Amino acid sequence: MDSLIINMTPEHISQIALLEKECFSSPWSEKALSEELNNVNSHFLVAVSDEVLGYIGVQEICGEAYVTNIAVFDKHRKKGIGRNLLCSAVEGAKSRGCEFITLEVRESNESAISLYTSEGFEIAGIRKNFYTDPIENGIIYTKYFK
Repeated sequence: MDSLIINMTPEHISQIALLEKECFSSPWSEKALSEELNNVNSHFLVAVSDEVLGYIGVQEICGEAYVTNIAVFDKHRKKGIGRNLLCSAVEGAKSRGCEFITLEVRESNESAISLYTSEGFEIAGIRKNFYTDPIENGIIYTKYFK
């Protein structure tokens, strides 16, 4: 499936909020997502075709980039959409002068961990009991730009 990676707009918010509910135990609300549109430190990208397929959010401060969330609707997984979103976010952070990009992931999320390591992210730490529903450690992955 061909998809485009574009900047998030207000028209994407309701579908992204649905995606949040599908993927996360503590989903972002439509209000929280909408507020990111006016945050100069936030860069949210959306993979679209005829509909929203997935999205990634990055917040940048002082030359550091932090992935807030990355998600792809279940019916569109295993098609390279998550990888395209991640690579677009990495390139954007690099182009804006960031020194690195980092994220945390549930230690049981093997498919996400496989994606991150294949794209050059390395373990930078562990956040004990970071996640709830169920309680689980978060593994911090970072990719430094040289």
